[in-house]
Amino acid sequence: MDDWYAHVTVATLVEQDGRFLLVEERSNGDLVINQPAGHLDPDEDLVQAAVRETLEETGWHVKIEGVLGIALYTAPNGITYHRTTFHARALEWEPDLALDAGIERALWLSYEEMQAYSDKMRSPLVLATVEQYRNGHHYPLDLIYS
Repeated sequence: MDDWYAHVTVATLVEQDGRFLLVEERSNGDLVINQPAGHLDPDEDLVQAAVRETLEETGWHVKIEGVLGIALYTAPNGITYHRTTFHARALEWEPDLALDAGIERALWLSYEEMQAYSDKMRSPLVLATVEQYRNGHHYPLDLIYS
């Protein structure tokens, strides 16, 4: 039997003045919209991974303020992801920072704009995360033990 495992990923929701920080990226040749997100690297904790991924994908330094939720998601290709989503505050932007391969650009969209682009979301988790945030699902960082 093949070894099965879930990919450990993080995502960061950053809201500023009613807009959310997102990335436009290539996935299987398509241009899609996602929160800054990625895989946990060796020797880092989940918060460190979220800060790193947000910077690498958007050029924004952020301060993680809390946990939004944890999701188990199986993509159409059969890969399962264990995703921890954080909410953060934008601190400083480095406009000249080269973004990760596959990332076309960072963009700020309102919730209504995100709904209008719902068919462009990388997964259902993108809008679901924003809805969790808007509904007050904010948990302290000490929810996670490292």
